[in-house]
Amino acid sequence: MHDEHRYDDIICLSHHQSEKHPRMSMEERAAQFSPFAALTGYGAVIAEAGRLTDARIELGDEQKDEIDRCLRDLLADPDAVAEITVFEPDERKDGGRYRTIRGALRRYDPAEGILLLRDGQKIPLDAILSVTEAEN
Repeated sequence: MHDEHRYDDIICLSHHQSEKHPRMSMEERAAQFSPFAALTGYGAVIAEAGRLTDARIELGDEQKDEIDRCLRDLLADPDAVAEITVFEPDERKDGGRYRTIRGALRRYDPAEGILLLRDGQKIPLDAILSVTEAEN
């Protein structure tokens, strides 16, 4: 037998609010039902393995001489701005990435193996792939 009025005495009461535990946000409640990751960090390992890197291009003597000539020409003009493509090795795996740095040259020191820009950046000469004068 079913009693239609069995909750009439509590139906109008306000919802109980604990004094010890604050009300949980919707995000916190939803997190209780999120999937369990049994292998913590496995997703990061897979992502790292799939991350691509570029292979380092080895320059010949002619290309190195061309870079040397371009650097000397750019240093002769105090207003010149260079675009320098450099190789940055990856810290976690073989290879790396190429990026282009734009800046005015301060000093070129083949004996020390560095190129110093006016903003303080030091670029190893063996990391340089190409040097061109930047267009304004």
